[in-house]
Amino acid sequence: MIDVSIILVNYNTIHLLVNALDSLFEKCNDISYEVIVVDNNSSDNSREICKSRYGERVFFLSLLENVGFGRANNEGIKIAKGKNVFLLNPDTILLNNAVKILSEFLDNHINVAICGGNLYTKELEPIHSYLMYLPSLYSEVDQLFGDRLSFRRYGNNLFFNHTEKPLNVGYVTGADMMIRKSVLDEAGYFDPDFFMYFEETELTFRIRKMGYDVMSVPDARIIHLEGQSVQLKEYRENMFLQSRRLYLRKTSRSRIIFLLCQIIYGINALIHVVYFSSFRKERELLKIWKYRLKNF
Repeated sequence: MIDVSIILVNYNTIHLLVNALDSLFEKCNDISYEVIVVDNNSSDNSREICKSRYGERVFFLSLLENVGFGRANNEGIKIAKGKNVFLLNPDTILLNNAVKILSEFLDNHINVAICGGNLYTKELEPIHSYLMYLPSLYSEVDQLFGDRLSFRRYGNNLFFNHTEKPLNVGYVTGADMMIRKSVLDEAGYFDPDFFMYFEETELTFRIRKMGYDVMSVPDARIIHLEGQSVQLKEYRENMFLQSRRLYLRKTSRSRIIFLLCQIIYGINALIHVVYFSSFRKERELLKIWKYRLKNF
């Protein structure tokens, strides 16, 4: 059995995918691995470019339609031969041998089922790499107060690991998610009800319920290019809001808790609309929160 199956889901992002793959082949050493690209029916010649550039080093799995992030990863996981599975976004660039670091961490910590590294912007500024808790009624209340409760408890390690040691966290982002394959087989793969957003969070929820830990491993360092601009994109906001509701329905202990989460989110959205209405420079953020208030 090989050590790691590296899975990247692609949808018309060949310009990003080649950079991710180039960094993989440059930085990934002293470990056995396979690379699987699952393509969601792209129209940008992704298959031809990958075959020409990488040949047999990349297994290119073409799907007949865009089935979303989770379901596409499921197709890759089904054919994965590694004892660990590394889910990597195409808009990432490895800064070091992160694959080996994360895989060996799982191998050496049998109680850990998922781990991820520290994520950075292209300017090497720290960005959201994990969250110390899973979304819940607590997180909705915390966000209502500007995350003050969490910052008081976790300080500047709320979503990025500034320490030099691994931290037990709520979940790691799906941009760089190393998962023990045997645990995936036991827990089940991504829930196909999710198209985009919250699918990795829901999977983590199930795995944590089985008693496994989720860890941030700061020695693994990766650039993540997502979210460089703040603009209202209605289809993404719709997906976010739908997936958020779906996640809370599936994980809340009762309908009352789900409804409380919705009410608190609505209040939070209203507060943001009032706040950003005072700043002309924040028009895009105002548009986003107005949309969320209207559609949550």
